[in-house]
Amino acid sequence: MSELLIPLDKYLAAGLHIGTQQKTKDMERYIYRVRADGLYVLDVRKTNDRIVAAGKFLAKFDPDDVLVVSTRQYGQAPVKKFGQVTGAKTIPGRFIPGTLTNPNYGKFIEPKVLVVTDPRSDSQAIIEARQIGIPVVALCDTENLLGNVDIVVPVNNKGRKAIALVYWLLARQTLRGRGDLAEDQDLSIPPTDFELKM
Repeated sequence: MSELLIPLDKYLAAGLHIGTQQKTKDMERYIYRVRADGLYVLDVRKTNDRIVAAGKFLAKFDPDDVLVVSTRQYGQAPVKKFGQVTGAKTIPGRFIPGTLTNPNYGKFIEPKVLVVTDPRSDSQAIIEARQIGIPVVALCDTENLLGNVDIVVPVNNKGRKAIALVYWLLARQTLRGRGDLAEDQDLSIPPTDFELKM
């Protein structure tokens, strides 16, 4: 097990580990326990290790070749911020079919890796990533299916604070992996800057 990237209580405070009342067989190995109210709880250490792995992976790509999408409202501000901080391309909001597969579409792009906030709501982006053969990194909750996901980051992908924190950590790990930040250096902005302002 690697060291935690941030103190455990910070993970817990953001609700990163709170899943849903459904679980899929795919996500079973990331689930720590089930609460009395029926909510599945994700294993924070596994989430932590997957953030480290995903950050290392994303650091191998040119910033311009990374595309991060979020159809979900709570994911849109974190995705935009992730793009500003790391230089990745972002699509916060609706993903237009053909964005990755139709060269005649005005906003056609050819990324080398796709990051999605929720495999279910971002399914169109994943379908196109599969068609063009690029890897998919996905934030996955207890009820997500992983059939088309290459790198799973198990996390509460519905919580405003949880999504913001995970994108903040991913941005930090990506920049560290690229050598843009020292191993012990933090981003100049706090995770709260990644949150959707209510």
